[in-house]
Amino acid sequence: MAVYFDHRIEVPDSVGSPLQIAWHRSCPLLAVASVSTAVGGSVDIYQEQGEHVPNAQIERSFQPTALSWHPSKRILATGWETGEVTIYSEQDGDHQTLPTIHTSEITVLKWSTNGSRLVSADKLGALLVFRMDQRGRGQGPPLIRQEYGKHFTHCIFQPVPPGEDLAQLAKAAVSGDEKALDMFNWKKAGKGAPLKVGPQDGLSFFIAATDGTVHHVDEKGRSSQVLSVDGAVQKLMYMEEKGVLVVITETLMLSQYSIGFEGTAQELMKVKLSGKMSHPADIIWAESGLLVTATGEIVIRYPGLHAAGYQGLISPSENKCYFSFRAPCIFKLLTFHFVLFLMVQRSNPSYCVLYIFCWPSSLGQSFSAPHTTIKLCACVCFVQWGSSKSLLAVNNITCVLILSEQVMSAHFNRQVAAVQLSPNQLNLTFFSTGALHSLRTDMHIKGVCVTKETVTVWNGKHVTVYEPSGATLKITGSFPCESPVLAVHEENIYTVEPHRVQVRTLQGTVKQLLVFSESEGNPCLLQVCGNFLAVGTDLAHVKVFDLSRREAKAHCNAKNMAELIPKLGIFVSVMCNANGSKVSILVNMADGTPDSKVYFYDIEMDTLSYFDFSSGQTNNSELPVLQGEDSDKEKGHSENKELLGRYPINQSWDQNEPRLFVCEAVLAVPSMGQQHSSSGKKKKMESLDQTQGDVLVVSFFTTQEHGLLLQDSFLRLSAHESLLGVEVPYYYFTKKSGEAEEENEAAQGSPRIPQMVARRALRDFAGLEDCDKVTREAMLNFSFYLTIGDMDEAFKSIKLIKSEAVWENMARMCVKTRRLDVARVCLGNMGHARGAKALREAEQEPELDARVAMLAVQLGMLEDAERLYRNCQRYDLLNRFYQASGQWQKAVETAEMHDRVHLRSTYYNYAKHLEVTGDQNLALSHYEKSDTHRFEVPRMLLEDVQALEIYVNKMKDKTLWKWWAQYLESQSDMELALKYYELAQDYLSLVRVHCYLGNVHKAAEIANETGNRAASYHLARQYESQEEIKQAIHFYTRAEAYNNAIRLCKENSLDDQLMNLALLSSPEDMMDAARYYEEKGEQMDRAVMLYHKSGYFSKALELAFATQQFGALQLIAEELDEKSDPALLARCSDFFIEHGQYVKAVELLVAAKKYYEALQLCLEQNLTITEEMAEKMTVSKDSKELSEEFRRELLERIADCCMRQGNYHLATKKYTQAGNKLKAMRALLKSGDTEKIIFFAGVSRQKEIYIMAANYLQSLDWRKEPEIMKNIISFYTKGRALELLAGFYDACAQVSEKKYKFTTCSSCLACLSPCIFSSRGKTELELQFQLIKKIWNSAPDCFNPTIPIHRAYNEDPKEAIKQCELLLEEADLDHAVRVGDVYSILVEHYSQQGNFQMAYRCLEEMRKKLPSVNLTYYVNQQTVEAIHQALGIPLSRATAPERIRHNSIEDGEEVEEEVSEETYSGADNDY
Repeated sequence: MAVYFDHRIEVPDSVGSPLQIAWHRSCPLLAVASVSTAVGGSVDIYQEQGEHVPNAQIERSFQPTALSWHPSKRILATGWETGEVTIYSEQDGDHQTLPTIHTSEITVLKWSTNGSRLVSADKLGALLVFRMDQRGRGQGPPLIRQEYGKHFTHCIFQPVPPGEDLAQLAKAAVSGDEKALDMFNWKKAGKGAPLKVGPQDGLSFFIAATDGTVHHVDEKGRSSQVLSVDGAVQKLMYMEEKGVLVVITETLMLSQYSIGFEGTAQELMKVKLSGKMSHPADIIWAESGLLVTATGEIVIRYPGLHAAGYQGLISPSENKCYFSFRAPCIFKLLTFHFVLFLMVQRSNPSYCVLYIFCWPSSLGQSFSAPHTTIKLCACVCFVQWGSSKSLLAVNNITCVLILSEQVMSAHFNRQVAAVQLSPNQLNLTFFSTGALHSLRTDMHIKGVCVTKETVTVWNGKHVTVYEPSGATLKITGSFPCESPVLAVHEENIYTVEPHRVQVRTLQGTVKQLLVFSESEGNPCLLQVCGNFLAVGTDLAHVKVFDLSRREAKAHCNAKNMAELIPKLGIFVSVMCNANGSKVSILVNMADGTPDSKVYFYDIEMDTLSYFDFSSGQTNNSELPVLQGEDSDKEKGHSENKELLGRYPINQSWDQNEPRLFVCEAVLAVPSMGQQHSSSGKKKKMESLDQTQGDVLVVSFFTTQEHGLLLQDSFLRLSAHESLLGVEVPYYYFTKKSGEAEEENEAAQGSPRIPQMVARRALRDFAGLEDCDKVTREAMLNFSFYLTIGDMDEAFKSIKLIKSEAVWENMARMCVKTRRLDVARVCLGNMGHARGAKALREAEQEPELDARVAMLAVQLGMLEDAERLYRNCQRYDLLNRFYQASGQWQKAVETAEMHDRVHLRSTYYNYAKHLEVTGDQNLALSHYEKSDTHRFEVPRMLLEDVQALEIYVNKMKDKTLWKWWAQYLESQSDMELALKYYELAQDYLSLVRVHCYLGNVHKAAEIANETGNRAASYHLARQYESQEEIKQAIHFYTRAEAYNNAIRLCKENSLDDQLMNLALLSSPEDMMDAARYYEEKGEQMDRAVMLYHKSGYFSKALELAFATQQFGALQLIAEELDEKSDPALLARCSDFFIEHGQYVKAVELLVAAKKYYEALQLCLEQNLTITEEMAEKMTVSKDSKELSEEFRRELLERIADCCMRQGNYHLATKKYTQAGNKLKAMRALLKSGDTEKIIFFAGVSRQKEIYIMAANYLQSLDWRKEPEIMKNIISFYTKGRALELLAGFYDACAQVSEKKYKFTTCSSCLACLSPCIFSSRGKTELELQFQLIKKIWNSAPDCFNPTIPIHRAYNEDPKEAIKQCELLLEEADLDHAVRVGDVYSILVEHYSQQGNFQMAYRCLEEMRKKLPSVNLTYYVNQQTVEAIHQALGIPLSRATAPERIRHNSIEDGEEVEEEVSEETYSGADNDY
């Protein structure tokens, strides 16, 4: 919070009462025009603290009427009532009087934008324009002189567009920019306009007169009237961006004009502003397009002149800001400089309060509390804001005050806090003793520093030290010292002067100098923490001194931060921690903007780290969020997103804990700045009020091991001004003015001292504020370990503490860290049984956040619970939470957006809540939304019958009409009840009421027209009571109450109607009627029919048999099925057999599961067994009624019947189901279905079935069907029927030899060779040789029997050799096999075995049996040579003559040794 120091100007003795004041635009110079009846008029110039500038006084015997400062130079122009214009230069003290041409008082005096022209106008309408030189002196006579004869009041220069920057343009031209070169050579290029160099002075201006006319005067003196308005001009303004002139009259009529190139004006719009006409309005520019008006009301209006799509403005929109003042007062708008200044003059003219407000966050809102309040004991006539130092000049009747803005001083150290209340008053709080003191000094306090024993204040030029003495403070030291900053440690005071820090005693004696080199700069910042002093210099150097000893010693060398921080401007704040290991730094950048980073310099490691609030980044990691489970890291970032987009403004270290650091951070772009200010204005806005927006207090733990860790963050309370300091277990804040609490009273009747410091416990110390040192250290370690995420160490640090508050704190931290296991222990130690139960019940929730949210609810952490429910998107639980906490609007919004399943119940619960609170209208609306209004609203409005009737008629709901009719009926208002019953279409109630009223005919009419069953039933009862039986039966029938109608028919012997009604009624009623007919003994056919229709078939059949109703029997039997009684089915079947209906009898026998009788009947009567009938007689395998053996026997009997009837396919199916595949195959063979026979044989996989199928296929024309031939061979092969297969091949060979070519026959016989030697038994050999002989005799040239031997040799060599030896023993071998082939096999075998003796013996036997054959024809030559060589027998002995042709057997072609299965396909293709 800022405070304004008031400086009364040092007025010379001869000066009279102030008349006008004027601030210089940039310099802290104030011109004051005064008037005295004795001396006359004078103009004096004063500095910012009221000092009179020497020799800066202009005196005349007449009154000054106008003051105007040069826009940039220290030159003042003054107009006098005689028409004289004087020029005074404050810099060199020169005076000049311009040529006196005016003859009346000067009313307008205006400099041009760069000061080269000065315009003056008088009351009689004379207008002069003077040329001024660089020193501000007039150059000769006026350039322009015009006589208008009007009283001029306002003048404004028309600015011109800025010219080109010549330096930048030259650089561009040198670098080769053709456009820049063309601008320099515009004459040569022959295009464009001459180059405008540098900023040009706008010499054209507009001047307004009291008659409402506005004239334009250009730089050549040409004048023209451009517009005229009704009434005198009160304000003349120019919007440079759009070239628009704004004129506001005294009647608050606002006009906008578009200004042309030559000063012509075209009206764009005209509008009447709101406000009091009787009070003079103050109107200023807030910014481009926004005006601010004050007209003596409690409303400040700001019509917006927003830019449209053309070169003009649209109609202004009236906006307002409101103030909380309600007492009679006068509002006066002073000026707009990002803050609004209002002067409130109460009914007492000698008392005035100046309130300074900041703009609200959005237009249309009320102003918040004043930014600054200044009490003035005088009537203020005029207030003006001026210079670049935020100075305020207040002009009252007798003097002028200069108010300079100063940030209120405050300091906290060692449980002592000092807060400045006014320029010369301090509020002191000693927290260790609870004492409060108010200290008033005789100086304007610019700084304060406190310790346990002293309070030191200074104003930049003088230092005073106080010590507490009982209930008062006494001065112990006072000395002059021009030091902008000061620090105190124990008995030492540290002040600064160029390049050194002075160590002084409390009386001001210098006892040590801490020297800084020129390269290190001048000390400008001092801060003491613990026993260490941190010093910051104007050259961005940091140095820390150790103060624990008698003399201060350097703790580290000076470190140049400009080398580590890029674009560093100046230091804002430098602080060290309690053990001097770290220094935190806040800086401004080189362009003057605040840096968003807070820097930490580690003295021991000589490293610099930082945390950037704008991005949430540190120098080596991301945002330091609270530690927890890994899955929650992203959630932690979202929780701390409020840190982003800010910059730090204040910082503090804990006085005793070196790890704990706290700072304040504000939003980088204030919300109002986005709407109202440009980039240049934002910076000053921030400097004037850093409390704009929400201020966030952020605490960190910082260590070398873990770096920077976020400990906590929260928004500063609106009642708090700023962070004062931190000392475990509290944060300390200064309070805003007006928010201070009155706590302690020194004595009765004495004024109370406000408490200006507020404390807030650290998050982990809530409830432990008064704990001892051990507990405090344990809790601090607990907080640190929680921050780094080490829950185990945190638990250990407090496990010995018995305080419930400690465990509650840890339970609260478990919400942050999501450690529910630790939370259970904490709740147990707290004795929180309800919370433990709720947490145990919440374990069924699948989401971790939902379970943690329940913990937060039990601990009262409602905001955390809400956030957690949102994070896990459990909107149903969030809805319940809102309802339980009374946040009904949020509950409804959540249900509407995310939890529509519970929307109606939410509306209902909200309506119940509203009903309890007495808000019946809103409750009624939500009952309707919950669709419960038909019951709840009548209940709620029952006591207000008139309102209930209005509601019922308005809703037009049938249910409500019925309810209201019932209510009217209860009140005996039958006529209205009938009306509403009719509207509700409640026909039962209509009939009931009419019957009650005796209007039975009307009731009957309603029942007949509507057909309402309930109404008809009620009317039938009425007729029955009146013994009108026919009418009663009629309406019972319409009501479908057939049992009652049947009852009446039986009672009144109405047999004909009884039959019809029984057929329409239920089976029970049918049986009842049937028994009636049966007992009566007449119309037995009706009894049988009714028994049949009711499903009582046994009784119906019994009665039909007894009465010989065969037609009825036929109908009944058609509806019998397997679910009927078997005895009944059998009886019916006997009946149909007797009457020759055998098919129906068979169906009934099958339904009765008498399958044998059904089959026997089919055979006897030659009935065809259909597939449907056979399926009905087939019992499933899972049936428990028949055994498996009986089932198979039944299936075979069914198949036998089918065989007899010639239904072979069905017989095959049943034989197969019975498991008798042979019979199935025989049945299938009889059908002659070749395709199904082949398929059945393939799936049966039985030898006999294969042979049967092959035999059947041989009966077909297999010679023309290769596929059939292939199946024959396959089936004989699979059935191991070799003889049959050989016979088939024999037949094939004979057919091939006779009818086809020789190769085909050879292929057919060769196919037999894989089958001949497929078995190894001796009995098989006999069969094999017989086959071989048979085949050989049939076609000796087509078959080589050694092929099977070769195949057998590959599989079993020993068995093959044995077969060869058996072949050689046959007498007629030569007719079947070539002997040479057999011997060749033996020779090759023995050679491979190394038995060369046996091999040679075989060769010799071969020579004897085949003497004329060359051995190499059968045996390989290499094999023969190897045998002879091994035995040492010369080869010449075995040499034989050339091979001689003998018979066809020897000359036959060799046959392949192996015949694959594919050979079948080759043979098939030949046929």
